[in-house]
Amino acid sequence: MSRTATIARTTRETDIRLTLALDGQGVAELDSGIPFLDHMLEQIARHGLVDLTLKARGDLEVDAHHTVEDIGICLGEALARALGDKAGVNRYGHAYVPLDEALARVVVDLSGRPGLTYHIDFPGERIGSFDVELFREFFQALCNHARITLHIDCLRGANSHHMIESVFKAFGRALRMAVAADARMQGIPSTKGAL
Repeated sequence: MSRTATIARTTRETDIRLTLALDGQGVAELDSGIPFLDHMLEQIARHGLVDLTLKARGDLEVDAHHTVEDIGICLGEALARALGDKAGVNRYGHAYVPLDEALARVVVDLSGRPGLTYHIDFPGERIGSFDVELFREFFQALCNHARITLHIDCLRGANSHHMIESVFKAFGRALRMAVAADARMQGIPSTKGAL
């Protein structure tokens, strides 16, 4: 079964087309109009070994909020669709990733219940021109639409770029573990019989 999904979302604020292949090679073709976000999304693809294609146009003349949030929505919807009923997957994934002085921990549960616990204390409000508040919006949208539980902690760091990049790398690694097949798991990895 191909674990791939394509999502198209058009509003008065954004126009997005995103394709996600869970059993990929880590290939990313990204054009969000926000170069720093593309750099972060590439970390998910590379470290998650998922293929990710994104073409997005948003009202960046207003600010990046709508575009970042809507990309999170699309990635979440694609993840939910690509996973299907989640039969035979690990369900849980975790990763610690250092990047120089920064250390991130990300834990994911493909639970069917959206929840985000997010602890990152950035030393500044911006990375270049990118507002760091938007990372929470991205991950909240992703959690809500993928229906996953996600714990994100940047345990230490002094450089905002290093901190958030370690988080995106850790998310990719945790996702890779969670979506991987478990040869011993028969059916849905839940005592409820559904996720």
